[in-house]
Amino acid sequence: MCGIVGILGRGPVADRLIDSLKRLEYRGYDSAGIGTLKGNHIELRRAEGKLRNLETRVRCHPLSGHVGIGHTRWATHGKPTEHNAHPHATDNVAVVHNGIIENFRELRAELKQHGACFASETDTEVVAHLIDSYLKNGCSPQDAVKASLPRLVGAFALAILFKGQHDLMIGARKGSPLAIGHGEGEMYLGSDAIALAPLTDLITYLEDGDWAVLNRNFAVVYDTQGTVARREVVKSATSSVLVDKANYRHFMAKEIHEQPEVIGQTLAHYVDIANESVALPQELPFNFNEIGHISITACGTAGYAGHIAKYWFERLARLPVELDVASEFRYREAPMRKGDLAVFISQSGETADTLAALRYAKSQGLHTLSIVNVQSSTIARESGTVLQTLAGPEIGVASTKAFTCQLVVLAALAVAAGKARGELSESDEIDLVRALIEIPRLVTAALASEPQIEKLARDIAKSRDVLYLGRGTSFPLALEGALKLKEISYIHAAGYAAGELKHGPIALVDESVPVIVIAPCDRLFEKTISNMQEVAARGGKIILITDASGAAEVSKDALATIVLPKMGTTFTPIVYAIPVQLLAYHTASLMGTDVDQPRNLAKSVTVE
Repeated sequence: MCGIVGILGRGPVADRLIDSLKRLEYRGYDSAGIGTLKGNHIELRRAEGKLRNLETRVRCHPLSGHVGIGHTRWATHGKPTEHNAHPHATDNVAVVHNGIIENFRELRAELKQHGACFASETDTEVVAHLIDSYLKNGCSPQDAVKASLPRLVGAFALAILFKGQHDLMIGARKGSPLAIGHGEGEMYLGSDAIALAPLTDLITYLEDGDWAVLNRNFAVVYDTQGTVARREVVKSATSSVLVDKANYRHFMAKEIHEQPEVIGQTLAHYVDIANESVALPQELPFNFNEIGHISITACGTAGYAGHIAKYWFERLARLPVELDVASEFRYREAPMRKGDLAVFISQSGETADTLAALRYAKSQGLHTLSIVNVQSSTIARESGTVLQTLAGPEIGVASTKAFTCQLVVLAALAVAAGKARGELSESDEIDLVRALIEIPRLVTAALASEPQIEKLARDIAKSRDVLYLGRGTSFPLALEGALKLKEISYIHAAGYAAGELKHGPIALVDESVPVIVIAPCDRLFEKTISNMQEVAARGGKIILITDASGAAEVSKDALATIVLPKMGTTFTPIVYAIPVQLLAYHTASLMGTDVDQPRNLAKSVTVE
């Protein structure tokens, strides 16, 4: 994940910016930069690669400003070069940015028509030029930002400096997190408390849609309506731990809410957003045209990510997929064709059963590809190809953001396979990439259903058994929903393919059993709803997760309907995972279980 830090200081800030950026190195990055105000102009220092390169640059060409912003960047729009590194600036404004501006092409074209000259390939630079356009029309810095923010489509966190304004910094967040730090005669902005730990332990976490105007003595926070908002100042203990919970009760809640940002970061690493095409971060050492079969192996939640990907590979690339639980894979001694592809999925990259399966596949002469969150892990080191998820540290044992980031990587890989095999045309690829680019915004919208889900969790918490139903890619998501509920609330839950309902599970249905039906309005919607009506006829308490079209058609049969935004049907599991996660989280939270460290479970299973 990219990292942001900003300082309104009483003395030179360059060295302090770099020290704070070092706290964010765990997120991963490929370039870094800082910018300060000196006299009546903005000065930048940027460098490709690690922070030591930036430190060398600043040592050779010092910056003396007392107000500045800094950034560590994972390349999204444009290669990881110095000219694409943040901050991005015009003569009047400098910006650092986490997230993705989805409509940057339209804004860029509009701004060019009005004379803007772009120096990078990034989406971020349009933010600087957009704000600058309002400044040139006579707006104050605050009004220029206020006018610009509604025009930005996507997920973002921003820190902004203005020429000649030595006691002003503005921050904004939509989807991506941002925090204000409070000092003595100083104020700060940061991606999270980790960035601010060397500077202060007094933190205000901005809520989604907030933007804030800072000077050295105080900050004024505005909500999406432009109304002054009261946000609590909390004391952070980040200095003594690696990460903190921000203003959330549990790490799991924080990690659920981080998903717009981390999905965007992962997505940007696997697609060329400007050209609307898949662009894997490395050349694959095999040709998809020569692959006759894919084997996907994983455990737990990662296994359900693989199950969803099975549908994608078979539908988009016409490649048959066999899915295995890692603990069974090597022991059944499956015959495997040399030269085929084996895919292994693990958040930690240290899962013992998955590692053993990887070694078996290598012994059979298969190409091996791992999808992991930890680049230095054993599975990553032993794989022929590594595709990293950019979820950042996931502390909660129940995987949330790692799961959705795994799905993003698998989706990109399936599209790449379909394109390589000639099953997808260029226009098909563009349509699918456009659908992927929308996901961070759609996930942000899905998170807005949380208050309703928290109320529904009160009924779920009283239940002994819960059923989850789905068809197509919603079937493995039903399995994942049941797992989430089991592992953190200890309520028995089971997921089923909705078409299997009459083959046994319907015997469990009565008035005491909640039934969660995952039914996006896709080609299988009517069939899923017919199964739902069978449940309704037997008194089952139905919670339907669908979109507005689905809700309008069948809401009368459901106890409650969670309405998600309308989207293309291919990648719905990534967005529909959000209410599934939130329902499990709030149920467990109400029951008082140890949400982050549920009994008998560990984050990484390193023994068989």
